[in-house]
Amino acid sequence: MFKDKNLERVQEKVNAGERLFREEGLKLFSASDILALGKIADGIKKRRHGNKVTYVVNRQINPTNICVLSCKFCDYATKKNRPNAYAMTLEEILNHCSPDLKEVHIVGGLYHEWPFKFYLDIVRAIHEKFPAIQIKAYTAVEIDFFARMEKCSIEKILTRLKEAGLVCLPGGGAEVFSERVRKALFPFKIGAPRWLEIHKTAHQLGIRSNSTLLYGHIETHEERVDHMLKLRELQDETKGFLSFIPLAYQAGKGKVVSHSVSSLEDLKTIAIARILLDNFDHIKSYWVTMGEETASMALHFGADDLDGTIGKEKIMHAADATSPLGMAKERLEQLILSANGIPLERDALYNIQPNSEFLSAASR
Repeated sequence: MFKDKNLERVQEKVNAGERLFREEGLKLFSASDILALGKIADGIKKRRHGNKVTYVVNRQINPTNICVLSCKFCDYATKKNRPNAYAMTLEEILNHCSPDLKEVHIVGGLYHEWPFKFYLDIVRAIHEKFPAIQIKAYTAVEIDFFARMEKCSIEKILTRLKEAGLVCLPGGGAEVFSERVRKALFPFKIGAPRWLEIHKTAHQLGIRSNSTLLYGHIETHEERVDHMLKLRELQDETKGFLSFIPLAYQAGKGKVVSHSVSSLEDLKTIAIARILLDNFDHIKSYWVTMGEETASMALHFGADDLDGTIGKEKIMHAADATSPLGMAKERLEQLILSANGIPLERDALYNIQPNSEFLSAASR
């Protein structure tokens, strides 16, 4: 029995395999019993994944921070000739890769002096030199930028990237699917219709993708729920999303808000995502924005993946994220074990690696 009758009804619907809708999602955000909410989400996760928690040995590569856009919430992007501006060479990018990686995650600024061919060459060069590494590259915002540069369709851009070695898209650039927020914080960036169109096209081409929500700035709970439901609707249609990743906004230097959200808000958002996104296999606890302890705790609130080693993440840390710049594989496994999870190494497409030392425990 729950103190909150709304949560009791949610549990009944979850047990019956019934879908929750917008008004119920809003009630979840107003729930005061965070532990009960976590219990519902954890139950869903355990029915789907047991105690298995995945992670990937990966590296995030940010080829440039020079960007044609000027989004109010972004502390990473800059303009050419500023002291902090950089643009990596192909050799420098390849030097960030190594044979032990299962995934490279490539995102960066929209640099108008690089032709699309250079962005394509990045994928091709990594694929040719490190064929065992799976390449997750370029947000929907970048894909849209390439299509406008090339004056061609999204389908053609994605097809060329796939032929070069791309296996999936990251989920960045979604921010929050609210036209109100877009106009206030990133008016020159694509909105929900274009982002969803690009991911739908990728799915139709056999390219899987991830999805995100940037929360904890000026968005409302209603806008968070609407965002999740738009993702759920596309997933119903294409079944192409691999994971959902809630990204806690880092207050940073832009001061859109004075401080980042609390750990309780992080956990609540993870739990609600697991409950509402009933057609998503994986909910990610992104330690870069949450910090190690909260990310580990989120494994009891519906999350089943802890992202990866990353190497040197630049975008969130430009906004003063306090998490480590990189995470050793052993530390990730320790965080999972401390949450009574079974750590399993995966690749970019969530295939479990056969050399995972905890594989036998997971099969019991």
